[in-house]
Amino acid sequence: MKEIRTASKIDMTVEVPGSKSLTQRALIAAALADGESLLYGPLASEDTEYTSAALRAMGVAIDIEPEFWRVRGRAGQIICPDDDIYLGNNGTATRFLTSVAALGCGRFRIIGDRRMAERPIEPLLSALKGWGVDIRSVHGTGCPPIEIKANGIRGGHTVLPEGKSSQYLSSLLLVAPFAEAQAELEVTGEVLSKPYVRMTMAVMTDFGTEVIANDSLTRFMIGQGGYRAREYRIEGDASSASYFWAAAAITGGRVTVANVPDPSLQGDAVFVDILRRMGCRVESDGRGITVHGPEQLNAVDVDMADCPDVVPTLAVVASFAKGRTVIRNIAHLRIKECDRLHVMAGQLAKIGVKTEEQPDTLIIEGQGLNAAGLHGIEIDTYNDHRIAMSFAVAGLVVPGMVILGEECVAKSFPDFWQRFSLLYG
Repeated sequence: MKEIRTASKIDMTVEVPGSKSLTQRALIAAALADGESLLYGPLASEDTEYTSAALRAMGVAIDIEPEFWRVRGRAGQIICPDDDIYLGNNGTATRFLTSVAALGCGRFRIIGDRRMAERPIEPLLSALKGWGVDIRSVHGTGCPPIEIKANGIRGGHTVLPEGKSSQYLSSLLLVAPFAEAQAELEVTGEVLSKPYVRMTMAVMTDFGTEVIANDSLTRFMIGQGGYRAREYRIEGDASSASYFWAAAAITGGRVTVANVPDPSLQGDAVFVDILRRMGCRVESDGRGITVHGPEQLNAVDVDMADCPDVVPTLAVVASFAKGRTVIRNIAHLRIKECDRLHVMAGQLAKIGVKTEEQPDTLIIEGQGLNAAGLHGIEIDTYNDHRIAMSFAVAGLVVPGMVILGEECVAKSFPDFWQRFSLLYG
């Protein structure tokens, strides 16, 4: 367990690890490229280690150097491993590598932990079947384990039956350049988390593949020919940065995250714009972003469909804002590492914050920066890194906060607690 000490008027500059989302996308593109790529500033974490280990099992050489990762791509030629590919509770890797495995030849089996076996993947399987892939959910649940009898991707037109997880769409896009015929992709219904799809398209473009999409990101035409190896620099992780910006917001302090650029490829960087609406002062020098906390935080009404990973951070900040904050369009939080919508509502209520949980909305009655009436508890993280890190921020203001299972931060931010300690000066 980790007991959090309170702090006031924080004043610091910090760097955060590389973006988990960009690292995993760049790893896939580099692994499928023709030649050797160098990735600068990637995230070394539990999730990216699962991705790297799986790619190595598929024949990709990945060397970890002090300044970069060296990835020797196989030009889309994937080896079938002897053993199952185990990916823990890494939803991104499970969805991405399901499509990557389809490029191979032979029987692939992708498995994960107990929670991963509850996380849906059927829409992705349906779309891959439309490209001629022989694929199934082993237990018929629409969730992992997944079995692929791989023989490449036929291409042509396919339909993704729903876009509630942008990872389905990104998975299909990343492998589409290797289809036998030019790949066309259509998505039925609304696409959520659009910035993650745009991030995928940007990485693909940087690695030499053209992607044409309509404005609503529901129709795509993907160029053929694969990826070109290159040197690629990965931004600092905006989701990880959110905890430090939030610390400034609720303590009335200043925090500069020096390695999240403005503008950023990451949709979660919009978090600072929300903090600005809540009364914070935000500055940028192009390379990093600084947040100054106000004397009073104001409540907001905000649609978070496009940036779900910073919802837990926002929920904590909203607890110290004055008035009612409404966080809308977040039903997809229920299929993350835990049901984040339900867990945030429940854990905030336990420390004394009035919350209301609706099917796709979280309502928080903030008490203002005066934390009177709030009390620390032992926070059950449900083995979810974002729950742990968000409530660590709350503990800067609410005395007696204890984080159980604090080691779960290794999933995305292995040295979080060391960097978090810097907030105390």
